[in-house]
Amino acid sequence: MSKFTKGFLLVLSSPSGGGKTTVVNKLLKIHPEFVLSVSATTRPPRKKEKNGVDYFFLSDSEFDRRIDYGDFVEWAWVYNYRYGTLKSLIEKGLSEDKVILLNTDVQGAESIKNAYPNSTVRVFILPPSKEELERRLRNRGSDSLESIETRLQNSLKEVQKALKFDYLVINHDLRKCVALVEKIILVELYRPYRVAPLEGWEFD
Repeated sequence: MSKFTKGFLLVLSSPSGGGKTTVVNKLLKIHPEFVLSVSATTRPPRKKEKNGVDYFFLSDSEFDRRIDYGDFVEWAWVYNYRYGTLKSLIEKGLSEDKVILLNTDVQGAESIKNAYPNSTVRVFILPPSKEELERRLRNRGSDSLESIETRLQNSLKEVQKALKFDYLVINHDLRKCVALVEKIILVELYRPYRVAPLEGWEFD
């Protein structure tokens, strides 16, 4: 992939179990020049999760303080915990012309698009079927049966909003899914309004 000249926000959303986190992690391994926007959350860390790497794990009082100071581009309640996108990370990445990867839900994706309408590209990652979505949720092994049912119902509601995104990618095969998202990034990098003025050429 050629060196890009002007960055943007690539927001990946999917229902729970859709694979957006895995896709983001694969992209970062392939393209270390990309930047991950690490979200803040009041959720306690799961096994192997690291503060500042997977999330910024904040207390409720610290989260409240950051809301008061306007530190978040957006934040929302998700399954009894709060999640937020830090404005400082977004602004820094855009100022450095980086491709910034964001892993967020449908509500967060809409808020980010509203905050940065000219710099946001939204990709919805969709499992191949309802049955596969349910299988993935049940096989994660990290949620109770009640939580799985709640996530499944909420996921089906989120899928209804997939057609409002800029791109829709079916995650039937992870390798192909990642490759398709890479192609989307490449296309977006060469949008005329994102390419810097070319040497020897002037545009009105």
